[in-house]
Amino acid sequence: MASDPRPIIIDTDPGQDDAVAILLAFASPELKVLGLTTVAGNVPLPLTTLNALKIRELGGRPEVPVRAGCARPMLRPLVTAEHVHGRTGLDGADLPDPALGLADGHAVDWMVDTLMAAGDGEITLCPLGPLTNIAAAIVKEPRIVPKIREIVLMGGGYFEAGNITPMAEFNIYVDPHAASIVLDSGAPATILPLDVTHKALISRAWLDGLRTAGTPVTVAVAGLVDYFERFDTEKYGGEGGPLHDPCVIAYLLHPEWFEGRECGVKVETQSELTMGATVVDWWRVTDWPKNARFITALDRPRYFDLLAERLATL
Repeated sequence: MASDPRPIIIDTDPGQDDAVAILLAFASPELKVLGLTTVAGNVPLPLTTLNALKIRELGGRPEVPVRAGCARPMLRPLVTAEHVHGRTGLDGADLPDPALGLADGHAVDWMVDTLMAAGDGEITLCPLGPLTNIAAAIVKEPRIVPKIREIVLMGGGYFEAGNITPMAEFNIYVDPHAASIVLDSGAPATILPLDVTHKALISRAWLDGLRTAGTPVTVAVAGLVDYFERFDTEKYGGEGGPLHDPCVIAYLLHPEWFEGRECGVKVETQSELTMGATVVDWWRVTDWPKNARFITALDRPRYFDLLAERLATL
Protein backbone atom coordinates (compact mmCIF):
# COMPACT_ATOMS: atom_id res chain seq x y z
CA MET A 1 0.00 0.00 0.00
CA ALA A 2 1.45 3.38 -1.03
CA SER A 3 2.19 5.77 1.79
CA ASP A 4 0.88 9.31 1.84
CA PRO A 5 3.04 11.84 -0.01
CA ARG A 6 5.66 13.59 2.11
CA PRO A 7 4.72 17.25 2.71
CA ILE A 8 7.52 19.67 1.82
CA ILE A 9 8.09 23.42 1.55
CA ILE A 10 10.62 24.48 -1.09
CA ASP A 11 12.47 27.68 -0.18
CA THR A 12 14.23 28.92 -3.28
CA ASP A 13 16.10 31.65 -5.19
CA PRO A 14 15.67 30.45 -8.81
CA GLY A 15 18.29 29.94 -10.50
CA GLN A 16 18.36 27.34 -13.28
CA ASP A 17 19.23 24.44 -10.99
CA ASP A 18 16.51 25.54 -8.55
CA ALA A 19 14.10 25.34 -11.47
CA VAL A 20 15.08 21.74 -12.19
CA ALA A 21 14.72 20.84 -8.49
CA ILE A 22 11.24 22.37 -8.29
CA LEU A 23 10.13 20.61 -11.48
CA LEU A 24 11.46 17.29 -10.16
CA ALA A 25 9.40 17.78 -7.00
CA PHE A 26 6.31 18.60 -9.08
CA ALA A 27 6.86 15.40 -11.08
CA SER A 28 7.21 13.20 -7.97
CA PRO A 29 3.96 11.82 -6.53
CA GLU A 30 5.87 10.77 -3.41
CA LEU A 31 6.06 14.47 -2.46
CA LYS A 32 3.36 17.04 -1.70
CA VAL A 33 4.67 20.57 -2.35
CA LEU A 34 2.78 22.75 0.14
CA GLY A 35 4.25 25.94 -1.29
CA LEU A 36 7.21 27.74 -2.78
CA THR A 37 8.81 30.52 -0.75
CA THR A 38 11.32 32.86 -2.37
CA VAL A 39 14.43 34.53 -1.01
CA ALA A 40 17.05 36.88 -2.39
CA GLY A 41 20.14 35.00 -3.53
CA ASN A 42 21.11 34.12 -7.09
CA VAL A 43 19.34 37.32 -8.13
CA PRO A 44 17.40 39.92 -6.11
CA LEU A 45 14.01 39.00 -4.61
CA PRO A 46 11.75 40.50 -7.33
CA LEU A 47 13.47 38.26 -9.90
CA THR A 48 13.62 35.10 -7.78
CA THR A 49 9.91 35.56 -7.11
CA LEU A 50 9.04 36.11 -10.77
CA ASN A 51 11.15 33.07 -11.65
CA ALA A 52 9.30 30.89 -9.12
CA LEU A 53 6.00 31.95 -10.68
CA LYS A 54 7.31 31.08 -14.15
CA ILE A 55 8.52 27.66 -13.00
CA ARG A 56 5.18 26.90 -11.33
CA GLU A 57 3.47 27.70 -14.62
CA LEU A 58 5.93 25.64 -16.67
CA GLY A 59 5.34 22.71 -14.33
CA GLY A 60 1.56 23.04 -14.60
CA ARG A 61 0.95 23.31 -10.86
CA PRO A 62 -1.25 26.41 -10.37
CA GLU A 63 -2.52 25.11 -7.02
CA VAL A 64 0.95 25.42 -5.39
CA PRO A 65 1.13 28.85 -3.73
CA VAL A 66 4.17 31.10 -4.19
CA ARG A 67 5.04 33.69 -1.54
CA ALA A 68 7.89 36.18 -1.43
CA GLY A 69 10.18 36.20 1.59
CA CYS A 70 13.25 38.12 2.71
CA ALA A 71 14.81 40.62 0.33
CA ARG A 72 18.23 40.71 1.99
CA PRO A 73 20.39 38.70 4.38
CA MET A 74 20.06 39.11 8.13
CA LEU A 75 23.17 41.20 8.75
CA ARG A 76 25.21 41.52 5.58
CA PRO A 77 24.69 43.22 2.20
CA LEU A 78 23.15 41.02 -0.47
CA VAL A 79 25.56 39.23 -2.82
CA THR A 80 24.06 37.87 -6.07
CA ALA A 81 25.30 35.61 -8.88
CA GLU A 82 24.22 37.03 -12.22
CA HIS A 83 27.66 36.04 -13.53
CA VAL A 84 26.49 32.43 -13.23
CA HIS A 85 22.73 32.57 -13.76
CA GLY A 86 22.41 35.52 -16.14
CA ARG A 87 20.63 38.83 -15.73
CA THR A 88 17.23 37.25 -15.06
CA GLY A 89 18.46 34.28 -13.03
CA LEU A 90 16.76 32.00 -15.57
CA ASP A 91 18.70 32.83 -18.72
CA GLY A 92 18.71 30.03 -21.28
CA ALA A 93 14.96 29.57 -21.81
CA ASP A 94 12.35 32.12 -22.83
CA LEU A 95 9.61 31.38 -20.32
CA PRO A 96 6.39 33.39 -20.67
CA ASP A 97 5.21 35.86 -18.07
CA PRO A 98 3.10 33.99 -15.50
CA ALA A 99 -0.67 34.25 -15.65
CA LEU A 100 -1.04 33.69 -11.90
CA GLY A 101 0.45 35.90 -9.21
CA LEU A 102 1.58 35.56 -5.63
CA ALA A 103 -0.44 34.23 -2.74
CA ASP A 104 -1.19 36.70 0.06
CA GLY A 105 1.19 37.22 2.94
CA HIS A 106 4.90 37.08 3.64
CA ALA A 107 6.70 33.77 3.13
CA VAL A 108 8.11 33.69 6.68
CA ASP A 109 4.70 34.30 8.28
CA TRP A 110 3.11 31.58 6.13
CA MET A 111 5.92 29.16 6.92
CA VAL A 112 5.46 29.73 10.66
CA ASP A 113 1.67 29.38 10.45
CA THR A 114 1.90 26.22 8.33
CA LEU A 115 4.39 24.56 10.65
CA MET A 116 2.50 25.55 13.80
CA ALA A 117 -0.65 23.96 12.38
CA ALA A 118 1.18 20.71 11.61
CA GLY A 119 1.95 17.75 13.81
CA ASP A 120 5.39 17.17 15.27
CA GLY A 121 7.95 16.00 12.72
CA GLU A 122 5.50 16.39 9.86
CA ILE A 123 6.88 18.90 7.33
CA THR A 124 10.23 18.80 5.53
CA LEU A 125 11.88 22.10 4.59
CA CYS A 126 13.90 22.13 1.37
CA PRO A 127 16.05 25.28 1.12
CA LEU A 128 17.76 25.62 -2.26
CA GLY A 129 19.25 29.07 -1.61
CA PRO A 130 20.40 31.25 1.29
CA LEU A 131 18.78 30.26 4.59
CA THR A 132 17.38 33.70 5.47
CA ASN A 133 13.70 32.74 5.41
CA ILE A 134 14.21 29.54 7.43
CA ALA A 135 16.28 31.35 10.07
CA ALA A 136 13.79 34.23 10.25
CA ALA A 137 10.96 31.74 10.84
CA ILE A 138 12.92 30.01 13.62
CA VAL A 139 13.79 33.34 15.25
CA LYS A 140 10.19 34.55 15.01
CA GLU A 141 8.68 31.35 16.42
CA PRO A 142 11.11 28.81 17.91
CA ARG A 143 8.18 26.45 18.56
CA ILE A 144 8.26 25.47 14.89
CA VAL A 145 11.44 23.44 15.37
CA PRO A 146 9.73 20.24 16.68
CA LYS A 147 7.29 20.45 13.77
CA ILE A 148 10.13 20.10 11.25
CA ARG A 149 10.72 16.53 10.12
CA GLU A 150 14.01 17.49 8.52
CA ILE A 151 15.74 20.40 6.80
CA VAL A 152 17.33 19.07 3.59
CA LEU A 153 19.45 21.84 2.10
CA MET A 154 21.87 22.47 -0.72
CA GLY A 155 24.78 24.45 0.62
CA GLY A 156 28.26 24.40 2.03
CA GLY A 157 31.36 22.48 1.18
CA TYR A 158 34.22 21.02 3.15
CA PHE A 159 36.62 18.88 1.16
CA GLU A 160 35.60 20.87 -1.95
CA ALA A 161 35.93 24.19 -0.03
CA GLY A 162 34.16 27.12 -1.71
CA ASN A 163 32.79 28.33 -5.03
CA ILE A 164 32.17 32.04 -4.31
CA THR A 165 35.23 32.55 -2.08
CA PRO A 166 38.15 30.16 -1.53
CA MET A 167 36.41 28.80 1.59
CA ALA A 168 32.66 29.42 1.18
CA GLU A 169 29.86 28.03 -0.94
CA PHE A 170 27.46 30.65 -2.33
CA ASN A 171 24.22 29.82 -0.46
CA ILE A 172 25.95 29.82 2.94
CA TYR A 173 28.15 32.82 2.13
CA VAL A 174 25.20 35.04 1.19
CA ASP A 175 23.72 34.70 4.68
CA PRO A 176 26.13 32.92 7.03
CA HIS A 177 24.32 34.18 10.13
CA ALA A 178 21.09 32.59 8.94
CA ALA A 179 22.90 29.33 8.21
CA SER A 180 24.40 29.36 11.70
CA ILE A 181 20.95 29.88 13.27
CA VAL A 182 19.45 27.01 11.27
CA LEU A 183 22.24 24.54 12.03
CA ASP A 184 22.21 25.48 15.73
CA SER A 185 18.39 25.25 15.99
CA GLY A 186 18.17 21.57 16.88
CA ALA A 187 16.12 20.73 13.78
CA PRO A 188 17.34 17.55 12.02
CA ALA A 189 19.41 18.61 9.01
CA THR A 190 20.84 16.96 5.91
CA ILE A 191 23.36 18.98 3.91
CA LEU A 192 23.95 18.39 0.19
CA PRO A 193 27.22 20.33 -0.18
CA LEU A 194 29.59 20.93 -3.07
CA ASP A 195 31.28 17.69 -1.98
CA VAL A 196 28.38 15.76 -3.51
CA THR A 197 27.01 18.21 -6.10
CA HIS A 198 30.42 18.46 -7.80
CA LYS A 199 29.96 14.74 -8.54
CA ALA A 200 26.54 15.37 -10.14
CA LEU A 201 28.11 16.40 -13.44
CA ILE A 202 25.91 17.03 -16.47
CA SER A 203 26.72 15.10 -19.65
CA ARG A 204 26.11 16.24 -23.21
CA ALA A 205 24.28 12.96 -23.90
CA TRP A 206 21.84 13.67 -21.03
CA LEU A 207 21.13 17.17 -22.32
CA ASP A 208 20.60 15.82 -25.83
CA GLY A 209 18.18 13.27 -24.40
CA LEU A 210 16.10 16.04 -22.81
CA ARG A 211 15.88 17.85 -26.14
CA THR A 212 14.94 14.64 -27.92
CA ALA A 213 12.15 13.99 -25.40
CA GLY A 214 10.70 17.15 -26.89
CA THR A 215 8.19 18.23 -24.24
CA PRO A 216 7.90 21.91 -23.30
CA VAL A 217 9.43 21.10 -19.90
CA THR A 218 12.36 19.00 -21.14
CA VAL A 219 13.22 21.48 -23.90
CA ALA A 220 13.10 24.40 -21.43
CA VAL A 221 15.24 22.51 -18.90
CA ALA A 222 17.79 21.65 -21.59
CA GLY A 223 18.08 25.33 -22.47
CA LEU A 224 18.35 26.43 -18.84
CA VAL A 225 20.95 23.82 -17.92
CA ASP A 226 22.95 24.36 -21.09
CA TYR A 227 23.26 28.06 -20.20
CA PHE A 228 23.94 27.45 -16.51
CA GLU A 229 26.63 24.80 -16.87
CA ARG A 230 28.82 26.80 -19.22
CA PHE A 231 30.14 28.83 -16.28
CA ASP A 232 31.18 25.83 -14.20
CA THR A 233 32.56 23.95 -17.20
CA GLU A 234 34.87 26.90 -17.88
CA LYS A 235 35.71 27.24 -14.18
CA TYR A 236 36.41 23.62 -13.26
CA GLY A 237 37.18 22.03 -16.62
CA GLY A 238 35.84 18.61 -17.48
CA GLU A 239 32.91 17.48 -19.54
CA GLY A 240 30.04 19.23 -17.79
CA GLY A 241 29.10 21.41 -14.85
CA PRO A 242 27.41 20.26 -11.63
CA LEU A 243 23.62 20.21 -11.22
CA HIS A 244 23.40 21.20 -7.55
CA ASP A 245 19.88 21.82 -6.29
CA PRO A 246 18.00 18.78 -7.65
CA CYS A 247 20.18 16.70 -5.32
CA VAL A 248 17.91 17.88 -2.49
CA ILE A 249 14.77 16.43 -4.10
CA ALA A 250 16.53 13.29 -5.32
CA TYR A 251 17.75 12.70 -1.75
CA LEU A 252 14.17 12.83 -0.46
CA LEU A 253 13.12 10.28 -3.07
CA HIS A 254 16.13 7.94 -2.84
CA PRO A 255 18.35 8.57 0.19
CA GLU A 256 19.96 5.16 -0.43
CA TRP A 257 21.65 6.64 -3.53
CA PHE A 258 23.65 9.03 -1.34
CA GLU A 259 26.49 8.52 1.14
CA GLY A 260 27.58 10.68 4.06
CA ARG A 261 27.86 10.74 7.81
CA GLU A 262 26.46 12.47 10.87
CA CYS A 263 28.76 15.32 11.85
CA GLY A 264 29.00 18.47 13.87
CA VAL A 265 28.81 21.40 11.43
CA LYS A 266 29.38 25.07 12.26
CA VAL A 267 29.37 28.17 10.06
CA GLU A 268 32.03 30.87 10.22
CA THR A 269 30.45 34.29 10.87
CA GLN A 270 33.39 36.32 12.22
CA SER A 271 36.35 36.20 9.84
CA GLU A 272 36.15 38.03 6.52
CA LEU A 273 38.83 35.67 5.22
CA THR A 274 36.69 32.56 5.76
CA MET A 275 33.20 34.10 6.09
CA GLY A 276 30.49 31.53 5.36
CA ALA A 277 32.80 28.51 5.52
CA THR A 278 31.10 25.33 6.70
CA VAL A 279 33.43 23.76 9.26
CA VAL A 280 32.67 20.04 9.40
CA ASP A 281 33.94 17.77 12.17
CA TRP A 282 34.26 14.89 9.71
CA TRP A 283 36.84 13.02 11.78
CA ARG A 284 34.98 13.70 15.05
CA VAL A 285 37.84 15.43 16.78
CA THR A 286 35.60 17.78 18.81
CA ASP A 287 32.73 17.38 21.25
CA TRP A 288 30.37 19.26 18.92
CA PRO A 289 26.89 17.74 18.78
CA LYS A 290 26.20 15.88 15.53
CA ASN A 291 23.73 18.39 14.09
CA ALA A 292 23.69 17.38 10.42
CA ARG A 293 24.09 14.52 7.98
CA PHE A 294 26.79 15.72 5.59
CA ILE A 295 26.58 14.04 2.17
CA THR A 296 29.68 13.41 0.06
CA ALA A 297 28.73 10.90 -2.66
CA LEU A 298 25.82 9.93 -4.92
CA ASP A 299 24.88 7.41 -7.59
CA ARG A 300 25.29 9.73 -10.57
CA PRO A 301 23.75 7.50 -13.29
CA ARG A 302 20.61 6.89 -11.24
CA TYR A 303 20.34 10.58 -10.37
CA PHE A 304 20.35 11.70 -14.00
CA ASP A 305 18.09 8.83 -15.10
CA LEU A 306 15.57 9.87 -12.44
CA LEU A 307 15.68 13.50 -13.61
CA ALA A 308 15.16 12.58 -17.26
CA GLU A 309 12.32 10.16 -16.52
CA ARG A 310 10.42 12.44 -14.16
CA LEU A 311 10.83 15.67 -16.13
CA ALA A 312 9.42 13.95 -19.23
CA THR A 313 6.17 13.26 -17.37
CA LEU A 314 5.31 16.92 -16.81
